[in-house]
Amino acid sequence: MRTDTPWGTLPARDHLLAAAVDAAGAPVLDVVVPVYNEEKDLEPCVLRLHDHLARTFPYSFRITVADNASTDRTPEVAARLAAALPRVRSYRLEEKGRGRALRTVWSHSDAPVLAYMDVDLSTGLNALLPLVAPLISGHSDLAIGSRLSRGSRVVRGSKREFISRAYNLVLRSSLAARFSDAQCGFKAIRRDVAERLLPMVEDSGWFFDTELLVLAERAGLRIHEVPVDWVDDPDSTVHIVRTATEDLKGVWRVGRALAVGALPLDRLARPFGDDPRDRALSGVPGGLARQLVGFCVVGALSTLVYLALYSLFRLGVGPQLANGGALLVSAVANTAANRRLTFGVRGRGGAVRHQAQGLVVFAIGLALTSGSLGALGAASGSPSHGTELAVLIAANLAATVLRFLLFRAWVFPDRADRSREAYEDGPAAAAPSAGHADDTHHELGNAR
Repeated sequence: MRTDTPWGTLPARDHLLAAAVDAAGAPVLDVVVPVYNEEKDLEPCVLRLHDHLARTFPYSFRITVADNASTDRTPEVAARLAAALPRVRSYRLEEKGRGRALRTVWSHSDAPVLAYMDVDLSTGLNALLPLVAPLISGHSDLAIGSRLSRGSRVVRGSKREFISRAYNLVLRSSLAARFSDAQCGFKAIRRDVAERLLPMVEDSGWFFDTELLVLAERAGLRIHEVPVDWVDDPDSTVHIVRTATEDLKGVWRVGRALAVGALPLDRLARPFGDDPRDRALSGVPGGLARQLVGFCVVGALSTLVYLALYSLFRLGVGPQLANGGALLVSAVANTAANRRLTFGVRGRGGAVRHQAQGLVVFAIGLALTSGSLGALGAASGSPSHGTELAVLIAANLAATVLRFLLFRAWVFPDRADRSREAYEDGPAAAAPSAGHADDTHHELGNAR
C-alpha cells in the first residue's frame, strides 16, 4: 500500500479499458469476502458468487476470501476453493476485524476496482454489476448498496430495521452524512481512491465502512448508491449491542476529528480534474463564486453580531469605544469563520498568523468606521442612535468589500497554492498520520 503518493496527483476518472487491464495480467474486479468461522457457509457462497460472475460479468474478475483469524475449518475450505477455482484465492490474517481484513486485502490488490460482500450473500447478486459499473466507467469514486432506497426490496425483522434506520439517523444528525445506508455489506471503491483514503481510516472493525464513507463524502468524492434486494440472515453472528457501542464511539471520534480539522482531507479534495466546479471560467478566478457566497453569509451574520454588540456596549461607553470593542470581537469571529467556511482552511496550522493578519484587516475597518463616526459627529453634533447605525452600516459595506479582497489575496491565498506550499515543505507537513501503518506489514500468508 503506497502512502507516499504526491500531493494532488490522482488522475482524472477515466473509463477503465478492460483490454489494457487484461494485458497487465490483473482482473478488473476483485471481490473480497471477509469471513470468520464460516466453514459451513463459505463454500456454497463462493461457488454461487463465482458462477454468477462467470455467467454475467463482462470483465475479468477475482474472488478473494479474507480469513479473519478463524478457529474452525474455514482456512481449509478456503484453500480447497482456491485450489479448485483459478479465479479464487485465499488470504489468512491472524487478527480479527472486518475493517482490518478489507484494508489489508484492498491495499495489496492489483485490480482497479475493489469490492466486498458478506459471506451470507444477503444482497441479491444482480446488483453487483450496477454497483461496480459507475466505477469502471469513471463516473463515481465509491459505490454502496442501499437497503433504504425507495427501489430496494428488503426482508428482515423489525428489530434490525429499527436499528439500521436509527443508526443512519444518528449519522445524518451528527456527521451530516447524506448517504442512505452505511451498514449494508455490499460496497466498492476504485483502487486509486483507496490508496489515498485507506490510510486515513482508523477503525479496523465494523465501523470501518462508515468511517470510509464519511471521509469520502466530506472530501467531495462521488458516492453512487444502488438499491438492492436484501434478505436478513437469521443465523448472523453479529453482536448487535457491542457493534452499536463501537459504532457510536467511532461516530464521536470521527465527529471530533472533523470538528477540529485534524483530518487532511485536502489529499482527497477533487484532485481528479474532471469536476465541473473546477473548470476555469474566462475572467473569473477559480472558486470566486463559492467564496463570495460563503463570505456574504459569514459577513451578514458578523454584521448582526457587530450591531448587537455595538448597541450593548453603547449603553455604558461612548460611540468610539463601543465601535472598537464590537468590531474587535466580531472581527475575530469573522476571521475564524471565513478561514474554515469560505476559504476551506482546516487544522490549527497558521491559525495564529491568520488571526494576526485578520486584525490588520480589522484595523483598516476600524479606521473606516471610526472615521465615519467622527465625521458624523463633526457634522451634526449629537446624532441619533439610528443615524449612527445607518452610517456604520454604510461604512461597514465599504470595509467588507476591502476585507474580502484582502482575505482572498493576502490572508487566505489560493487553496491550490497553499496545498503545493505545504507539500513542498515536506511530506510530513501534508501527509496524514496513518494510524494503521503497522497493518500493512502483516504478511498475507497462504496466498494462493
